[in-house]
Amino acid sequence: MRTLRLHLVFFILIIGGMGHSFSQQLPEDARYIRENFTKLERLIPMRDGKKLFTSIYIPNDRSKTYPILLNRTPYSVAPYGEDKYKTSLGPSAPFLREGYIFVYQDVRGRWMSEGDFVDVRPYIKNKKGQEFDETSDTYDTIDWLIKNIAGNNGKVGIYGISYPGFYATVSIPDSHPALKAVSPQAPVTDWYVGDDIFHNGAFFLGMFTFFSGFGQPRPEPTTQGPPRINFGSQDAYQFFLQAGTLEALNEKYLKGQIAAWNEFTQHGTYDAFWQSRTYLPHLRNVKPAVLTVGGWFDAEDLYGPLKTYATIRDNNPGADNRLVMGPWPHGGWARSSGESLGAVHFGENTSEYYREKIELPFFNYYLKGGTGDLAIPEVSVYETGSNRWRAYDTWPPRNARDTTLYLAPEGKLSFVSTTTAEGRFDEYISDPQKPVPYTSEIRFSTVREYMIEDQRFAASRPDVLVYQTPVLEEDITFSGPVLPHLYISTTGTDADFVVKLIDVYPDTLQNRPDTPSHIRLGGFQQLVRGDVIRAKFRNSLSHPEPIVAGEVTEVKFELQDVAHTFKKGHKIMVQVQSSWFPLVDRNPNQFLDIFHAKASDYQKATLRVYTDGRQQSHIDVKYIIH
Repeated sequence: MRTLRLHLVFFILIIGGMGHSFSQQLPEDARYIRENFTKLERLIPMRDGKKLFTSIYIPNDRSKTYPILLNRTPYSVAPYGEDKYKTSLGPSAPFLREGYIFVYQDVRGRWMSEGDFVDVRPYIKNKKGQEFDETSDTYDTIDWLIKNIAGNNGKVGIYGISYPGFYATVSIPDSHPALKAVSPQAPVTDWYVGDDIFHNGAFFLGMFTFFSGFGQPRPEPTTQGPPRINFGSQDAYQFFLQAGTLEALNEKYLKGQIAAWNEFTQHGTYDAFWQSRTYLPHLRNVKPAVLTVGGWFDAEDLYGPLKTYATIRDNNPGADNRLVMGPWPHGGWARSSGESLGAVHFGENTSEYYREKIELPFFNYYLKGGTGDLAIPEVSVYETGSNRWRAYDTWPPRNARDTTLYLAPEGKLSFVSTTTAEGRFDEYISDPQKPVPYTSEIRFSTVREYMIEDQRFAASRPDVLVYQTPVLEEDITFSGPVLPHLYISTTGTDADFVVKLIDVYPDTLQNRPDTPSHIRLGGFQQLVRGDVIRAKFRNSLSHPEPIVAGEVTEVKFELQDVAHTFKKGHKIMVQVQSSWFPLVDRNPNQFLDIFHAKASDYQKATLRVYTDGRQQSHIDVKYIIH
C-alpha cells in the first residue's frame, strides 16, 4: 500500500491495474492490445448472491486455448467500458504477447462491485452455506471463469502487488483445483506486526493520509474515485507536528467519517481485531505453486513477503514455494528498471532479470504445462553491496553463521563484547516537540528512497547515538534477520527505539557520473535496514507494559532481514534514536493510549543506552562467507 501519498487515487490505479510504468507502456503495446484482444465486462455472482465487477481480456486468436491470469484489486479495474482498454496487461511487460487471458476484478464493496467492503477481511474456517470471505470470493470467481470464458485451458494463476498481493495470498487456503500458480508480491500480511500501519506497535503516520482517501465510504457501485482532502501543506514534518495529536488530526481533517481510521484507533494493541486479519495461520495444505516477491527497500510491505515464504515453508513440507527479494522499493520490480535507487547504483537491470528469468518462466511453467524441473531456485536474492544475484535452497542461507555486533563505549561498534567495566551508557534527550526526521528531504509524500538514504543528516543530531566499526579489512556479508537487543533506561514510562544498520562508504570515494549533484558518495552513510519498536510492547504486542522510570530494561525486536555485503574499506555503523518523524507518530514518553493522547501528554525524557558489561546492548546478525 502506498503511504503518505497526496495524489492517492492516481497512484492507486497504477498499482492495482497496471503492470509497469507509463514510461514502459509503449504506444505499440496499447495498439497491440486493442488489435489482438476482445474486452468483456461481467458481473460474476458469488455464493451469497452479490456480484463482482470483472474485466476480461481474451486473445482474438481462438485457434488455441489460454490460461487465465487473475488480478483482484481494491484499486479499480479502470478503464470502464468494453470499448476502453488498458494500455498494459498482466504482471509485467513480457506477458503481453505470451498468450494469456487477463482478468481484473474489483473486490467486494469497491468501485463497481456489489457488497460491503471490509479491510483485509478475516478468513472464515469451514464456511457453510452462503458464508463468504475473500478466499471464497476468489474460489467462486475462478469457478465462474473456468465454466464461462471460452478458450481457457482450465488453469488459473493469480498475482498482485501490495493490497492486491493480499488478495493473491488469500487465494491459497481452500484453493480452487484450477488455481495452479500464485504470486503474492509485497503482500499486505499483518498490518499490526510489520506491514504498513504498525511496526512492533509503533504507528506509521502515512496511514492517516492513505485512509483519508481510500477509507471514504462507497455506498453504491461507482466508477468515480473519492474526493481528495486538501491538507494545505508540502512539508509533512511541519504539518504533522503542528497538527498536534492524532485525535486533533481526525477531528480537523477526517471529521470522524472514516470508519477504518475509527476502528484502528480503537484497537491500539494486537488484539483479536488485528489477529483475525492475518492469513499466515491459514497457509496450510498449500496446493498451488507459490512465488512470493519483495523488495529489500520496500518502505511499506517488507514484512509480508519474508513471512509469507517462511510460513509456507515451515507449515507445508514439500510445497512448491519460492521467494524472490531484489533491491527494489515498493513494487519496483514491475515499474522500474531496478538499476538504482536514489544515489545507490546496482549496476544492472535487476527488474528485467526478474521479469524475464523468474516471473514469466514461473507462470508459463505451471499454466502452460511445462515439462521437467523448473529451472528457478527456491530462493533468489539480490545481494546489495556486492551487487549480485544469489541462489539458495532456503532463506536464510543454510551456511549463514551467527555473530554479534556490540554497541561499545566511545561510539565504537565491535564483534567482541566489552568486559572491562560495568554500567557505562550513552545518554540523550528525546523531545516530542523536536523529533528526529526520517529524511533530509522536504516533502508531503513519503520519500521512498529513505530506505537507502544517506544518514549523515541524522548522525549530527544530539538525540541520535552513533556507533561504528574500524575500517573493514575484508568483505563481510549479512544474510538474514537483524535482531537488536538493547538495554535502556528512561525518565519516562514509555519510549520508541529506532535502530538503523548503515554501510559507511570510504571518505575517498568519488561520485559516479550519474550521481545527483547534491550528493557526495565519499563518507556516504547508506541505510541498509532500519525499524522501530514501541517499548511498551517489548514483551507482548497484545499486552503493553510501562517501563519503570530509571530502571535498566531489556528491549529486543526484529529489524527484518538483509542481504548486504559491507565491502573492504567500508565501515559498519549503527544509529539509535527515539523518534523517526513523521514516518512514525511521536511517542509522548508516557505509558498511555497514544491515539487518544492530549497535547500536554507529550513530554521530554532522558534516555540511556547501556554499552558494556552484562547489560551491553548488541545486535545479532547472520553472516556468510562466499
